[in-house]
Amino acid sequence: MKRKNVVQQWMGLGAVMLCLSGCSVFQPTAYEPREGDVVFQALPLDVDLMAAIEGITQSHFTHAGAVVRHEGEWKVIEAVGEGVVYTPWEKWKAASRDGRWAVYRVKAKHSEHVPGFVRQLHPHAGKPYDFKYQITTDKLYCSELVFQAWKTATGQEMGQLIKLGDMNWRPHRATIEKYNEGPVPLEREIISPVALSRAQQLELVYNHGLKK
Repeated sequence: MKRKNVVQQWMGLGAVMLCLSGCSVFQPTAYEPREGDVVFQALPLDVDLMAAIEGITQSHFTHAGAVVRHEGEWKVIEAVGEGVVYTPWEKWKAASRDGRWAVYRVKAKHSEHVPGFVRQLHPHAGKPYDFKYQITTDKLYCSELVFQAWKTATGQEMGQLIKLGDMNWRPHRATIEKYNEGPVPLEREIISPVALSRAQQLELVYNHGLKK
C-alpha cells in the first residue's frame, strides 16, 4: 500500500475517533448569518446598567438580539438605550466585550415558525427602550424583543420568566431603584438574556468565547 493512502486512512480514522469522543466540540470556522438566529453578547461593564444585568442574572449573557436581512444587508434588530434599532452585523459584533458573542438557532422541529417570528420583529423597530423591565409591548428591553416577537408569532413563550426577587438583586439595589424610579419590584417577572438562551426552542450553533 502506498504511503499516501496509509496517511489518508489514518487521518480518516482520527477524524472518526474524534467525532465518536464528542462531535459537540466541533463548530464552523466562521458563522454564516441566517434570519431568525438569536444572538447574545457580553457588553462592556462601564455602564451601571450593564454591570447590574450581569450581576443580577449571574451571567455574561448581558445582551440579546435577532439576525435579520434589512435593506440588503445582515443586521441585528436589538433594543438598546436609544430604542429598538437595526445594527449592521459587523458593528454589532464589534461592540462585544473582548469579542465575546454567541449564536443560537431555532431547532429544526420549530423552524416552520421562523418566517413568522422574523416578521413579528420588524413592527417593534423604533419603539423606546424599557428601563423598568416590564413585560409590555410599548417599550422593550433586549431579550423581551425576541420573547414578544416569538410569542406573537407562535403563542409560545421562548424561555422562562423569572421574578426579580428570585435573582441576585441585592448587590445592585441602588441601580435597580435608579432605573425603576422607585423600590425594587421583587414580584416583577423578567426574561433575561441567559434565560432566553436556555429556551427549549433554541440550540447553540456558534460560540465566539462567550461563557454563561
